Amino acid sequence: MMGKKMEAETGRKFTIMDFNNFWSPSGGGVRRYHLQKMAFYEQQGDVLEVFVMPDAKTFTEVRSDGLIIEHVEAFRFPGNWEYRFMWKRNQIAPVLEKYRPDIIEVGSPYILPTAVRHTAKRVSPTSRLVAFWHADFPVTYVGRPVAQKLGAGIGRFARKEAFWYARKEFKDFDCIQASSKEAMARLRKNGLPNPQWIPLGCDIGMFTPEKRDESLVSELKAGNPDRLTLFFPHRHCNEKGIDLVLGAYDILAEKLGHEPAIVFAGTGPSLPLVQEAANKYEHVRYVGFINSIDEMARYYASVDIGLALSGWETFGLSILESMASGNALVGASAGAAFEHVTESGAGTILKERTPQALAEAIVELYHSDLNAMKKRARAYAEKFSWNDCFKRQLNLYRKVAESPKQ
Repeated sequence: MMGKKMEAETGRKFTIMDFNNFWSPSGGGVRRYHLQKMAFYEQQGDVLEVFVMPDAKTFTEVRSDGLIIEHVEAFRFPGNWEYRFMWKRNQIAPVLEKYRPDIIEVGSPYILPTAVRHTAKRVSPTSRLVAFWHADFPVTYVGRPVAQKLGAGIGRFARKEAFWYARKEFKDFDCIQASSKEAMARLRKNGLPNPQWIPLGCDIGMFTPEKRDESLVSELKAGNPDRLTLFFPHRHCNEKGIDLVLGAYDILAEKLGHEPAIVFAGTGPSLPLVQEAANKYEHVRYVGFINSIDEMARYYASVDIGLALSGWETFGLSILESMASGNALVGASAGAAFEHVTESGAGTILKERTPQALAEAIVELYHSDLNAMKKRARAYAEKFSWNDCFKRQLNLYRKVAESPKQ
């Protein structure tokens, strides 16, 4: 490639810089994406990845020849969230001046893309701008909530305006990456620049049925080998279906003839409701935020069924991790959950977003041929790997860097 030849001649490494206000030390899919991406580049010798991490203070962390983390002091949102927001020129310019990257990737759509674009134009004008569509916010956070509160017509208008805002934020970007085919089609339809499909990955060596812990299984079953066990490691908010799960518990207990065991992990605005349920029901437990990937894999592999109830995932990393662990899923009727469940044939689709419908779907799945579905789930997840994801992405980066600016 011409890019590699130029690197050899100049002695300068191809440099990628990531900005993302969706990063959180206790986050889910976005955190996993960046952790895996950093792990990939930490092992590279001829490419440099610089992750600009919103943090409590500013300092530089050199991990290897291929990975540097630039911690930048940023405002922290109050409450149970651990998100920090970076948008000022004096937060962005110093790192751009220091590295002058070939590629700048922005992973959050609010204010940051414009701030990075304007700063890069002055500080590092040769850098090429790409984005990652981690959240389908015109649909997830604008269109559907507005439609539910104010009606379908106003919801459609709000969604249209949100896509207008997205086009404004990502103006002059070279491409936007999407990991869901449905999301990519929506980006193209709404005029976002040059959508590119980059399916994410799964650590299929870490997330595997072999991580099943029989002592944990026995603990959750609590003397009843037929007791249904579920694991919910998602953000505690209605978008992820926490209201459906909590609302379905009594219905499930009645339909099954026993109280199911549900393990909740993580945090979010509905955490008090989760803690209340854990205090109320003997077989509901809250284990806090699980920082260990190995521990997360142990829980996934030790339950009967997985839940993928958000209809607005752009890929759903936790969905693939659950499937790789051998879990059949109850999946939402839209987004990545729908794609993964239907393409794998390893689960059932939630017909309505109601606790009653969820209880019925779980019972249906539990009484199906679970062993066959679990095998299909694992086989499907094995098609994805992080290594393939980031190799594919790096090829895209190089292609963008070598193409003439529009």
